[in-house]
Amino acid sequence: MPISNNHIFVQTTGRTDIVNLTPQVQMEVKKSPVKNGSVTLFIPGSTASLTTIEFESGAVNDLKNAIERMAPEDICYDHNERWGDGNGYAHVRAAMMGPFLHIPILEGKMTLGTWQQIVLLDFDNRPRDRRIVVQISGE
Repeated sequence: MPISNNHIFVQTTGRTDIVNLTPQVQMEVKKSPVKNGSVTLFIPGSTASLTTIEFESGAVNDLKNAIERMAPEDICYDHNERWGDGNGYAHVRAAMMGPFLHIPILEGKMTLGTWQQIVLLDFDNRPRDRRIVVQISGE
């Protein structure tokens, strides 16, 4: 069974920066010999996550607002008290959202819905250079 391992690199601004990764992932799937299988995406680090959403300004703003309500930036976090880096909210948000996605590939294409895009959410309180691990496997 063929397996392809690669990385996508993204510079982010932090503070719940949401970046559309769909074109880069589609390129990796296209380059791969896999026609039927899956692509797994993983973001190393504890202040970022991956999910899917319709990547348009209304839905993106709604997601940012919902995340702020679930884990507000401006409340007390024990992590901040211990480390003093002010990004306790980012760790909580990333833990709630999750660090990976697994998407089936059928006939050489990801099985995303019509309006569904893959996005990276960077919650940290500073810009970051992010690396997304891309593993494609199947036949």
